[in-house]
Amino acid sequence: MDIPLEHLRTLTAAVDAGTLDRAAVRLGITPSAVSQRIRVIEQRVGRVVLRRTKPVTATEAGEPLVRLARQLDLLEHDARTALGDDAGSAHVPLAVNADSLITWFLPALASVTADHAVTFELHREDQERTAQLLAAGTVMAAVTSQREPVAGCVTSPLGRMRYTAVATRPFADRWFSAGLNRTALETAPRVDFDRHDTLQSAFARRHGARQEPPRHVISASAEFAQAITLGLGWGMLLPGQFEAGAADGSLVVLADDTIEVPLYWQRWNLSSMLLDTVTDAVRRTAAASPALG
Repeated sequence: MDIPLEHLRTLTAAVDAGTLDRAAVRLGITPSAVSQRIRVIEQRVGRVVLRRTKPVTATEAGEPLVRLARQLDLLEHDARTALGDDAGSAHVPLAVNADSLITWFLPALASVTADHAVTFELHREDQERTAQLLAAGTVMAAVTSQREPVAGCVTSPLGRMRYTAVATRPFADRWFSAGLNRTALETAPRVDFDRHDTLQSAFARRHGARQEPPRHVISASAEFAQAITLGLGWGMLLPGQFEAGAADGSLVVLADDTIEVPLYWQRWNLSSMLLDTVTDAVRRTAAASPALG
């Protein structure tokens, strides 16, 4: 399989831009040239590599080619840096769950930018879904709850995030006056982060619930916690988000047991100085963070 690097970069630009027209603008070529390069790739691999949808997306056959293009760009940057050339700023896309993003992850990236010319593109996604972005070649590394390595990647443990079920005292007095039981959990409104959030439902099932209650969906970490502290519903909060309220009596911990979510760092199995540096910073920051046990 002999595919010019510029063609692989064109495929990646199309996936990142979402349309062939926008990819053409980024690359400084015509849309017809973008389309022609992608057709050349498809002829050489004998498969369709790009879904012509809105936005365009890589097919299963196209995903490893996108990943290859990103890996080659990273290795080229490392080589130029080692040779003392002006390699410019490297671009590193990463996937991270929202709670890690607001508690411990950003200081790791800040420590890398202090010594390296690098920009980061963060894809915020549920920890159960970040590995999918890694498999698709969208990102180079990810914070994920998936222990089994994605093909072509290596994994290392980061720690566990512990979530506690919390509600305001007036909410608890209204909905949980008879205690934390099946009826209360099936009727009391709860707050979910998004439609893929399973933390609250896992806790409810553990305590006997079999049916879903009314739920608010608030896909912003700070606002999610605020919704709970304002009494919209009950939900699972991290250490540091509820202790002050529990101490002054405005918040109630609904049960002593917690939901623990193990987190792992998955990255390309690639010898890259820059990716090694990012990995070291992430693991070091995670180990020092009180958010991870």
